[in-house]
Amino acid sequence: MSQTFTGSLGGFVAALIADDGTDTWPARVPGRLDAVLKTMPLPARAGVRAAARTIDAYAVARTGRGLARLTREERDAVLAGLGARPRLAPLLDVLKVPVLLAAGTERMLENGGLRAPLLTRKDPPLDCTPSSQWPARSTADAVVIGSGAGGATAARTLACAGLDVVVLEEGHHHSTESFGRRAPLDRFAELYRDGGATVAIGRQPLLLPVGRAVGGTTVVNSGTCYRTPDHVLTRWSREFGWALAERLGPCLDEAERTLRVATQPLDVLGNNGRLALAGAERLGWQAAPLRRNAPGCQGSCQCVVGCPSGAKQSVQLSVLPEACAAGARIVTGAEVRRILVDRDRPGGPRAAGVRIRREDGGVFEILTPLVVVAAGALQSPPLLRRSGLGGHPRLGRNLSVHPATSVAGRFAEPVTAWEGVLQSVGVEEHHHAGVLIEATATPPGMGSFVLPGLGSELRRELDAADRLATLGAMIADRPSGQVIGRDRTLLRYDLDHRDAGRLMRAVRAMGELLFAAGAEEVLTGIPVAPRVRTLEELDEVLARVGPGQLHLSAYHPTGTVAAGADPERFPADGAGRLRGVHGVLIADASVLPGCPEVNPQLSIMAAALAVSQARLER
Repeated sequence: MSQTFTGSLGGFVAALIADDGTDTWPARVPGRLDAVLKTMPLPARAGVRAAARTIDAYAVARTGRGLARLTREERDAVLAGLGARPRLAPLLDVLKVPVLLAAGTERMLENGGLRAPLLTRKDPPLDCTPSSQWPARSTADAVVIGSGAGGATAARTLACAGLDVVVLEEGHHHSTESFGRRAPLDRFAELYRDGGATVAIGRQPLLLPVGRAVGGTTVVNSGTCYRTPDHVLTRWSREFGWALAERLGPCLDEAERTLRVATQPLDVLGNNGRLALAGAERLGWQAAPLRRNAPGCQGSCQCVVGCPSGAKQSVQLSVLPEACAAGARIVTGAEVRRILVDRDRPGGPRAAGVRIRREDGGVFEILTPLVVVAAGALQSPPLLRRSGLGGHPRLGRNLSVHPATSVAGRFAEPVTAWEGVLQSVGVEEHHHAGVLIEATATPPGMGSFVLPGLGSELRRELDAADRLATLGAMIADRPSGQVIGRDRTLLRYDLDHRDAGRLMRAVRAMGELLFAAGAEEVLTGIPVAPRVRTLEELDEVLARVGPGQLHLSAYHPTGTVAAGADPERFPADGAGRLRGVHGVLIADASVLPGCPEVNPQLSIMAAALAVSQARLER
């Protein structure tokens, strides 16, 4: 790294978190930030570095010196000049995200780190082989592409039926013991695709983090397990003609049994969840501890970077061990480049195998008559295009992403939200209107909520973060996005007008809940009005801003290879079979024909079970 870049990055960080040299941890943040940036895609990495240089150049133009050579007061003045420009406020909020990731980690380590949970059980064995050790040519009865909620379930179902199954996973296997040995941010970079910096581009960019590891996104999700609502199943069946929706009830039962889903006990809920319950009770709102797949949860609040106690039953601890016990094998570090198709077979094109790239660039092939595509809603469409199977006009379209936003409430007494369950309480008072509120806290700096302010103001917020309770809300969106590209996934998403109104309703409801719980003020996440002290003041703010002012993120992509009856609308048929080719099943979130309106792990597992069972019944 050049000295110029070191200076611009160091000065940028020092200005943003008001480092005056009195504490030791801020000096380590630039190095930690650089490590975070190296895990991100080139455009994101280059953008942050360019921004640091630009802000440093602005400081030189204004003061004659770079940020690294200014006093804290002088840096604050430079940032105040930038922050006074309304159009720059959203950009500065985006730039704060990786800095707060790094700062939160260093501050946490300085203070002794997060509470280390006890390792409650050893991981069950998995039959994992690195791609470097797999033969150049092999055969199988079925190949499953992806080891997340859908792929793991399909692999178990097929293997238990006696098929020779190989599961291909682009990421690596991480043990529970390894999670407990490393700081959360060190795990973050390895467990997420693109270092967690996957972005959907549109009128307003959306951060859309997805997992990449044995177990897929189930390794890094919250552990929240909602059954697919009955009205959603009815719509999928009646409006879209997805035949399997009618049999998902027993499949959901099986998914809950496998994951050991139960209501989260109150003893480890944490203050963040308790405040949400208190506010809901005072308002008379429907709310309760969430149902989760985490028996024996110790409230370490680290679900999003791998559970360090082994309590959360991600599929690498629950479903995949059963698949391997039945004979399935998992190949790690395996990027599937192409599904091989025999186009000369009687009856039409038929799957013949897969071609896979090893991490060293070498390739190998597995010949098989059955390919189960479970690479996820963002990766499955490009794979099908690379394979010459992307001809359907709706492939990659119909993308739903559960757009989400967060707010925080400041309380007189410490909350210490990161001590307790990460996602603890569900508030369903507005769920009928497409708004699901969940009390969600994360390790410092890792949440979707961005603290307000720059420089000394932001530093004060960091110092007082233990008095904040945080809520997140996701909305049931109209499918307004698409997955573009073949070799690299590109995402486009423009928020539907109806969904914009739902987001504003969500912010208002979360503010009302926090004030009812006793918050002294609410941090809105809106750069032009970051703090309000009454519900009336919040209403005034919301009346003059739109969703473009909110800091948005997104989760749970679905629908990009949707199944349904109409061959013109749906790339997959009612049994989850890809149209136009024999022997290719869709068994991940992309097969869902519409937004599930809840955290979707159970929905995905039930769909994969139904798809694979239907195949076996043929």
